[in-house]
Amino acid sequence: MQDEQISQWSQKIYMRLGEILPSAPVEADFRRVIDPLLDEFCAGIGLTPLAHAEYTLATGRADAVFNRLVIEYERPGVLKKIPDAATRHAVQQVKNYITGLAKKERREMERLAGVAFDGYFLIFVRYINGRWTEEAPVEVNRYSLERFLTWLASLSSGIALTSENLNRDFAIEQLRTQNILRGLFQALGPALAEEDGIVPRLFEQWRLFFSEAIDYSEAFGGRKLEPLKKWVRKAGFQIHGPQEAERFFFVLHTYFALLVKLLAWLALSRHLGVKLGAPSFAGLATADGETLRQRLREMESGGIFRAYGITNLLEGDFFEWYLHAWDEKIEAALREIIRRLDEYDPTTLTIVPEETRDLFKKLYHYLLPREIRHNLGEYYTPDWLAQRLLVQVDGDLFDPRRKVPEARLRQKVLHTRFLDPACGSGTFPVLIIARMIELGRALIVPEHDLLTSILNNVVGFDLNPLAVLTARVNYLLAVADLLEHRRGEITIPIYLADSVRTPAVGEDLFSHDAYEFPTAVGTFRVPAALCAPGRFDRFCDLLEDSLRAGLTADAFTQRCGAALGHSALGHSALGHSGAVPLQDDEWNDRAVSLTRDLYAQMFDLHRRGMNGLWARLLKNNFAPLTVGQFDYIVGNPPWVNWEHLPDKYRQSIAPLWARYDIFSHKGFDAILGKSKDDISVLMTYAVMDALLKDKGRLGFIITQSVFKTGGGGQGFRRFRIPQGNGQFTPLAVVHVDDMVSLNPFEGASNRTAVMVLEKGRPTEYPVPYTVWRKGDPAG
Repeated sequence: MQDEQISQWSQKIYMRLGEILPSAPVEADFRRVIDPLLDEFCAGIGLTPLAHAEYTLATGRADAVFNRLVIEYERPGVLKKIPDAATRHAVQQVKNYITGLAKKERREMERLAGVAFDGYFLIFVRYINGRWTEEAPVEVNRYSLERFLTWLASLSSGIALTSENLNRDFAIEQLRTQNILRGLFQALGPALAEEDGIVPRLFEQWRLFFSEAIDYSEAFGGRKLEPLKKWVRKAGFQIHGPQEAERFFFVLHTYFALLVKLLAWLALSRHLGVKLGAPSFAGLATADGETLRQRLREMESGGIFRAYGITNLLEGDFFEWYLHAWDEKIEAALREIIRRLDEYDPTTLTIVPEETRDLFKKLYHYLLPREIRHNLGEYYTPDWLAQRLLVQVDGDLFDPRRKVPEARLRQKVLHTRFLDPACGSGTFPVLIIARMIELGRALIVPEHDLLTSILNNVVGFDLNPLAVLTARVNYLLAVADLLEHRRGEITIPIYLADSVRTPAVGEDLFSHDAYEFPTAVGTFRVPAALCAPGRFDRFCDLLEDSLRAGLTADAFTQRCGAALGHSALGHSALGHSGAVPLQDDEWNDRAVSLTRDLYAQMFDLHRRGMNGLWARLLKNNFAPLTVGQFDYIVGNPPWVNWEHLPDKYRQSIAPLWARYDIFSHKGFDAILGKSKDDISVLMTYAVMDALLKDKGRLGFIITQSVFKTGGGGQGFRRFRIPQGNGQFTPLAVVHVDDMVSLNPFEGASNRTAVMVLEKGRPTEYPVPYTVWRKGDPAG
């Protein structure tokens, strides 16, 4: 509703400006007309801003202040598109007033903003990361006025959606947090005792994914349990061993996931809800118990977000279990959270987009202290370090100081593909999106084209279900301002997938022509013929739709053949979503039989009430086989020593070490557990081999030891990917930043390096190698 009103008011003010500007040659006359219009606008959309006209500050007298927005009016015609002395003076006045307002009202300057306005031009000014940011003057029109009014509305009402405010309201010391954690923990025990229930299956699938990265018995065995026990007591209950620690983390992840989902709903509801007729977030606060549960069920199934045109924000994840253990305590605790969230104003992210990438990362840090996160091996990439890596990978795109021809920049913005194969909460994808939006707007790229480019070209994988959810919502918030320009439904390209152990064909007589996917409810086998880019996504969509429709297995196989064959996809080189049509020899009796069995297996789960999750897990898990290749692969892969990986996962990926000829140790026993080598070494080779284009670049934050140690480090430094038959693809070391002395990770003693490799050309020695030291980064 607010967006629609802002659009109407921008048109009204624009028309009024056209009437008054010719007869308002002085600033005072101009201001006397605009101020009442802004007051009327605020009243019309239900805002009650604290407005000051000619507000006296230590730095001067500001023309108008609306809560956290300073407006500096100028005589019509003073501001110039190419800034002159008068324009620069106006901007400096805005900066001075922001500084004075921050001092007078004890506000942080980053939470304030200012606008210089003369009726013909607008100049937006902010203070970000310790320096001033002033945008180029933009002509006053409906769209620039919409942005001006959005700033005014966002800075005039509601609780600002910032990490500090979320910590204040939802940290573990808060009673509302303690109530929900206790309610969930108490409900989980009885729910897990129901052997045939869905909660044990969801819990087991969660364990299955997390076991590939975290061994809770090791992370919280012996004395390591004490910090966690002390921390959990803050929530009002106790744990006594690794098993209860594991359950606590399931509950904590559920709570964190709930906050993330509800915030996503809140943001979309405020941006798009009334336009689309989708369920409003505000209605949750007053819903009766059954309606509340039903709405949350719609949210967890993804239906709420599909109503906003987003198909995969939620896909039936592990954390919906609370709906199956619903009781009065959970309902009451959830109401407290929803009531508080409803007081937040997510449109503040339009003004402070930097909060998007820090929002959930900081909240998670507040919920778990550093010592506990480090026991879990959780380290988050500082934004400055990620930004440094991006500049090293492609300075033309990410270094604003470079002068690059507009045509070349436009080509890069629209067609360059990025993958983060271990994306965590989404630091790298969000930084890339922010830069693409910044450049796209400067180059006047149509919003629809810019959104399409981002969704096609900025992709992430992660094995942590909570990280994937968080990254998707961070991604959504990063593109929120572009969503109204989409044409049809969109998919957020963050996938719950393993970049190292990708789906592989089976090795026995019954599975040699099928890809296997093991889950907590059995192993699914997918015909290899269906696992092609474009084709597989279409198959998964058919699978889910057919389960909802209750088709029989035979009817489903017939539907697949019709929908994926030539008659449906056409005889062109590429059909639906880039899918190559199934050939008759591919859709043979064996493929049909495997498809029928897979559907029957899924349908049985559907009939038993365990539908939704498994078909979507299948689609996510196969993403590394279907998303294509990338120009750049960037990220911070997991730094986990080989010996600390869970046994089952270590054995499953052991053949990959041999395939890439990374180990120099003699004997397979080294591969099975005697090595100190790091999983990041294997990920580097696996993703460059399968997912990086020829001449593409990989930029990783990696342990510096790979450049000096033996074992896997020695094999790593061969810088070549075996291709069979004695052939190799060479890898060139473009640059290495040695940051061991800098120690950039919070409270950790990790030996950090940033490396950039290029696929398809050999390394030339000496390798460019920069040693960073505190206070002298280029030393």
